[in-house]
Amino acid sequence: MQRLWITGYRSYELGTFGDKDPKITVIKYALKQRLTAMLEEDQLDWVITGGQLGTEQWSAEVAIELREKYNLRVAVMLPYMDFGSRWSENNQAKLNNLKANADFCSATSMGGYSGAGQLREYQHFMFNHTDQALMIYDPEYPGKSKYDYEMVQHYLDQGKSDYQLDLIDYYDLEQAGRDYEESLREW
Repeated sequence: MQRLWITGYRSYELGTFGDKDPKITVIKYALKQRLTAMLEEDQLDWVITGGQLGTEQWSAEVAIELREKYNLRVAVMLPYMDFGSRWSENNQAKLNNLKANADFCSATSMGGYSGAGQLREYQHFMFNHTDQALMIYDPEYPGKSKYDYEMVQHYLDQGKSDYQLDLIDYYDLEQAGRDYEESLREW
């Protein structure tokens, strides 16, 4: 069984505005290409992601879409039970929709937010319950995801050699944008 943790930049870190932003289309295209390749090589059973606005929600949406064609399951794991409760109604509705459409949804901490320790516990849970991580992240442009990146790198530096970390960086996104444009011309 291959379980993939997907995380990365938040929507505001990428400067996306609204659901129709072309950057989101390119990011989803890049995710779909990467996940499809893994699925076709029979290297993916679960996509496990969080509920953060941005990469995590977009990856869940792509994975849910891919379930129509592939045997893929999607889990949305939250760091605490009332995660997202302070968001706007629209963003709460997006999160609730993802949770409803996932094959599994839970939180790593059953209470409300109580401090940064919960977020570290969440990171360790995600790392210990997945076989590899895919991040939309570029170490040259750190954002909130740097904490996930540094934690995974720490474990890899400590010899956890069977775990894999794959990055989709800004160069990869630029290439995905060109590939997406080319795919539109082929139609």
